[in-house]
Amino acid sequence: MDSFAGAEVWFLTGSQGLYGEETLQQVAGQSQRVAAALDEAGEVPVRVVWKPVLTDAGAIRRAMGAANEDPSCVGVITWMHTFSPAKMWISGLEALRLPLLHLHTQADAALPWATIDMDFMNLNQAAHGDREYGFVLTRLRLPRTTVAGHVSDPRVRARVGSWARAATAAHAARSLKLARFGDNMRNVAVTEGDKVEAEIRFGMSVNTWGVDDLVAVVDAVEDKAVDALVEEYGDRYDWADDCRPGAPRHEAVRYQARVEAALRSFLEDGGFGAFTTNFEDLGGLRQLPGLAVQRLMADGYGFGGEGDWKTSALLRVLKVAAAGLPGGTSFMEDYTYDLTGTPKILGAHMLEVCPTLAGERPRVEVHPLSIGGREDPARLVFTAAPGAGVVVGWCDLGDRFRWVADEIDVVEPDEPLPNLPVARAVWRPRPDFETATEGWLTAGGPHHTVLSTALGADELTDLAEVFSTELVLIDADTTRRSLAKELRWSAAYHRLAQGL
Repeated sequence: MDSFAGAEVWFLTGSQGLYGEETLQQVAGQSQRVAAALDEAGEVPVRVVWKPVLTDAGAIRRAMGAANEDPSCVGVITWMHTFSPAKMWISGLEALRLPLLHLHTQADAALPWATIDMDFMNLNQAAHGDREYGFVLTRLRLPRTTVAGHVSDPRVRARVGSWARAATAAHAARSLKLARFGDNMRNVAVTEGDKVEAEIRFGMSVNTWGVDDLVAVVDAVEDKAVDALVEEYGDRYDWADDCRPGAPRHEAVRYQARVEAALRSFLEDGGFGAFTTNFEDLGGLRQLPGLAVQRLMADGYGFGGEGDWKTSALLRVLKVAAAGLPGGTSFMEDYTYDLTGTPKILGAHMLEVCPTLAGERPRVEVHPLSIGGREDPARLVFTAAPGAGVVVGWCDLGDRFRWVADEIDVVEPDEPLPNLPVARAVWRPRPDFETATEGWLTAGGPHHTVLSTALGADELTDLAEVFSTELVLIDADTTRRSLAKELRWSAAYHRLAQGL
């Protein structure tokens, strides 16, 4: 699943005819140079496509409308090279339905002090024009990301790249189809949510299919497809002795391969990018999907256990944003704590943690599963590699959605875990266990999360801005008092923003 194949952002430059055609030609040449620098930057994962300079309201409206309708365009970068009177941008901006980045830059980083004259000043006045434009964006209350600095600065390119990843992920969300195999786990609150509001806000379509619809596909998988997957498992993973071909538990591995082939076929045929399962609703499945789910997540699919469609959708969105970056991104659950010394969290799930997090070669194992009432399922067992990361969860507060995130440091376990038969991650939350955990509970953060060592606060912030969705971010600077104030202010803001 190539997240960025064919994706592009449009580079729109604002100016006017006041200074004559020669100046406009200079504006065009310089804006092409800035756009090309971004297009060539390794930090920016999509094509940056320059468009002709815009000098009147009609051209701006047409450009924004064309961006909306172009299936390749995932967002728009705007720069007011000279003084572009911002009233002429109003109708175009109001029509824009794509993520917007306001780039506050100039053609050259250094000023030619000895030769500056008024011709230079009239041409190079983005400091002037972008303030006029920024006011109109604020007056229109438009969600956007603002980046200031020269495109030769790696920090500027990185921030533009972060926004481009968020814009591409938002584009994926707006066409996302999510298949729920069965319903939610019974009596659980946080995995519930308003699917209609999710489609209105994010564009994703969430619907349910009977588990036995999948079982029919599982039963139809040919043995040669199973054989090919098992051979691939042997190439990519280590085997537990009792799981090798010919060993007593090998048939359990073959059944997971059969489920993987069926799930992949079902999802591809239906155009789905994410799915859920539920151990309480397995129909004719002989095992709870484990190894099969792990491998699909590694290929970029979203997943949520116990019918948790919100986490599944969030995982898919973050998988898109993280594509090509070092590190991994996975479905996760806070399970238990080590409260000695510097406290740590041990995260895992019944089976389904993505091997993109793995710090060593995963191992195929089969173990009993005490819930679900089915055969012992095969799964990949490993420990997540150390590194900085973030955990983020999605909750439905009734009047709005909220994302709760915590910056973390994934660490090695204090001791080996020879008897823990699942993939796992150990992390230290920032700023410390007490502040982070109390803040998470106070914010209503869920127990299912997405853990990513590929993404960070910048991408999450850009995504929340694109979707106009509340983000509560707990980081190294968070205090109990500051978070309590933020939650009160945020609640007031989001209620006011929705109107009466």
